[in-house]
Amino acid sequence: MALAYEAGRDGFWLARWLRHRGVEVHVIHSTSVAVSREHRRAKTDRLDTAMLMRVFVGWLRGERGHCSMVTVPTMEEEDAKRPGRERESLVGERTRIINRMKAALARLGIRGFKPELRRAPERLESLRTPENTALPPNTLAAVRRDMARLVVLREQIKEIEQARLEGIGRMPDDPANARVRLLARVVGLGIESADMLVREVLLRDFRDRRAVARYAGLTGAPDESGSKRREKGLAKSGNSRVRRGLIQIAWRFLVFQRDSALARWYVKRTSGLNGARKTTMIVALARKLLIALWRLATTGLVPDGVVLRPAI
Repeated sequence: MALAYEAGRDGFWLARWLRHRGVEVHVIHSTSVAVSREHRRAKTDRLDTAMLMRVFVGWLRGERGHCSMVTVPTMEEEDAKRPGRERESLVGERTRIINRMKAALARLGIRGFKPELRRAPERLESLRTPENTALPPNTLAAVRRDMARLVVLREQIKEIEQARLEGIGRMPDDPANARVRLLARVVGLGIESADMLVREVLLRDFRDRRAVARYAGLTGAPDESGSKRREKGLAKSGNSRVRRGLIQIAWRFLVFQRDSALARWYVKRTSGLNGARKTTMIVALARKLLIALWRLATTGLVPDGVVLRPAI
């Protein structure tokens, strides 16, 4: 007997529970199932179940084009990703709070005040609008509440970062921690970025470099029909967290590793009047950088010209 269900909000606990009891179970990648392209197609639970049954039976026959299966992680692997994802969420919330406070002050004509500074609450009472009046009481109270939230967020982010460093120091020979320490030696790559790359992508087993780039969604989406040839941009079908992080890392890589072969390749492609757009080529650099870091983490091959920090 073989069972399958579509990946969704419930995650992988059901697959692990069934496998523990000796049941063959697979998790279908939801976006890999081909659906009708009609503008208003019928969609019900009964129709979706019948469609999943058809593609699953075809997949069991060996016809892999029907759908793709998701690798079921262990509970430990899922839990190891939580600190990085929680920190990303907290950083995003911190940015939203800071922007909200700046917007509230800008509506009153106050610019240049930095509410993210630690001594900003002490300066609120002395702020004056262009009309030389103090902040309205409700606005002042709202900004104070946002600043209190900001203090809590700072403490939680610091707690996550400290716990990560303590875990790496406590178990330095753990395979994941060893890869994090190796990647963190690359100048321009910090502990947070190294941990994100290792936990999200570099601990997985990939067939080749194309599979690595495909997992991050850094592959193209060609649109070819007859004589028409055009590129629709990135496929964006992979891990969006890895893709966003890699593009940011690629920009930093150009600053801290400007003598590396990858940085020289980027400069050569974008310089001159006929050079390609930098925002387009940075994606290509991110793809090359991911593959280079994957080789560094799996085989220890240091990319050409990349400067490493001394081993910790």
